Amino acid sequence: MFGPQILTRSLAQPTRSDRYGNAWQYHSRSDHHSKLACWGIVFDLMRTCSLLRRHVEEGRVGFGINHEMRDFVHDRKKNLDVVLCTPPGGTAATGVTLAELVETYAIVLSAEERIALAELPALHRTPVGAVLMALEAKAAMTAHQRALPRLYDELNSSHSTVHGATDQAIAAGFVMVNIAETYLSPDLNKKNRASDPEWSRHAQPRDARLVIDKVRQLPKRAKLGDTGYDALAIVVVEMANDGGDVRLITSAPAPQPGDIYHYASMIDRAAHIYATRFKDL
Repeated sequence: MFGPQILTRSLAQPTRSDRYGNAWQYHSRSDHHSKLACWGIVFDLMRTCSLLRRHVEEGRVGFGINHEMRDFVHDRKKNLDVVLCTPPGGTAATGVTLAELVETYAIVLSAEERIALAELPALHRTPVGAVLMALEAKAAMTAHQRALPRLYDELNSSHSTVHGATDQAIAAGFVMVNIAETYLSPDLNKKNRASDPEWSRHAQPRDARLVIDKVRQLPKRAKLGDTGYDALAIVVVEMANDGGDVRLITSAPAPQPGDIYHYASMIDRAAHIYATRFKDL
């Protein structure tokens, strides 16, 4: 699976700028990290699921970005980061491709990943018809305990909205948790970043584990009609947000191979559900 490495490698580049001229790797008011995570998930899903590749090659499936879904049951709406979908009215998907977003999103690929991307059929952005899969990506980078209620509520509302709109759709979630002991917050370092930076300090690995344990409490579903996520991944990174390296953490408390929250488990589960649920698309 390439997604987590693509995410950390790309986040190492300070591409987010604020009004004071500071360049940041991560900014809470930007959705750049979510776009990077979702791009990697779609990339790995296409490599894993042969049926999805065939549907893409035949022009029957495209993708949408920041698509608004409305929960028919409770009449509430929410924007989902990325959706895999059918084009409306049987038209072909002809917009910007997943590969073209590499430059748009400043995604840093290895030589191996570029070869793998070139071997895939072109997945095009399209107006959204029927949603087949909806992806929601969130991050807990600092103030972990204080951010927990909002993080949980936002993640919990996502799968509810997806399945309230269409029970057939696959609801997939991704959570990035920062395990760095020190962090440079854009909110606390505007005019003072260069002259007098204010560092946030975390009690690690306790703070990261608090988030991980809370995410594990999110409802999950095993069949249509149930409530919860169809697939859910937790990825742990070490990121000070100071322009330095971003490390992917694979040791505990990060989910281990075989854990249902491990990234590879999420991709495999989402690919299997797609292959069984949409075989007659």
